[in-house]
Amino acid sequence: MTTELTSELLLKAYAYGVFPMAKSREDRTVFWVQPKLRGVLPLESFHIPRSLKKTIRRGFFTVTVDTAFDEVMAGCAETTRVRPDTWINEQIVHLFTELHHAGVAHSVEVWKDGKLAGGLYGLAMGSAFFGESMFSRVTDSSKTALVALVAMMRRGDFTLLDTQFITDHLARFGTIEISQKEYLVELAAALARSATWGASPTQRELEAFLSEDSQDNTHTS
Repeated sequence: MTTELTSELLLKAYAYGVFPMAKSREDRTVFWVQPKLRGVLPLESFHIPRSLKKTIRRGFFTVTVDTAFDEVMAGCAETTRVRPDTWINEQIVHLFTELHHAGVAHSVEVWKDGKLAGGLYGLAMGSAFFGESMFSRVTDSSKTALVALVAMMRRGDFTLLDTQFITDHLARFGTIEISQKEYLVELAAALARSATWGASPTQRELEAFLSEDSQDNTHTS
C-alpha cells in the first residue's frame, strides 16, 4: 500500500534528512533521496565572486521575497536547451505551494526591468533553510538571489543552508560536502533553534553585506 505524500509527511522527511525528487517533469510519482554526502554552504565562509559584487553594487537587479512563489517554482521547473528535463513534477509543485501558503516554503525573486530574471525557493524550518532549486534567465540573477538569501539568513540567525548536492556553481560560493552523519548532527542542532525569515534586503543592506565579506579587498577586479 502506497502512503499518500502530504505536506505534513514532507516536513517530517526533511527533519530526518530526506527529500523528494521525481525522475522527470512528467513523472507522476516521486522517490526519496538521502545522499551519503550532503552539500551545505557554511554561512560564515560564504564567498561572493568579485565580478558578482560589482553587478550587485550597480543595482542591476531588484530583489524581492515571497512575492512570486508560483512563478519561481515554474521557472525552476521549466525546461531549457541546457536543461531538457527537471526533477520538479506537478506533485512537488503542489506540495511546496501548500507549504508556501502555510508560511514554510519561501522564494527569493530577482527582477530586471520589471520582469522575473531569476530566483530560488526552499523550506525554512527552525534555523535551517533547505534550498531546493534556482533558475536564471539573465546572467547573475540566480547568483544574486543566493547572495540575498544568505544575507537574510545571517540577519535572521539561521545556522544551516542545505544545498542537498554540490555543483561547480555552488562550490564557487564555498559549498562543501559533509557526511550523512555530520549532516544529521548539524540538522538536529538547527531544527532545535529558532530563526526569523524576514523581508527582502534593500539595495543598501545588500551593499553592506558585500562589504562584510572578508575577501572583499577592492571594488574592482
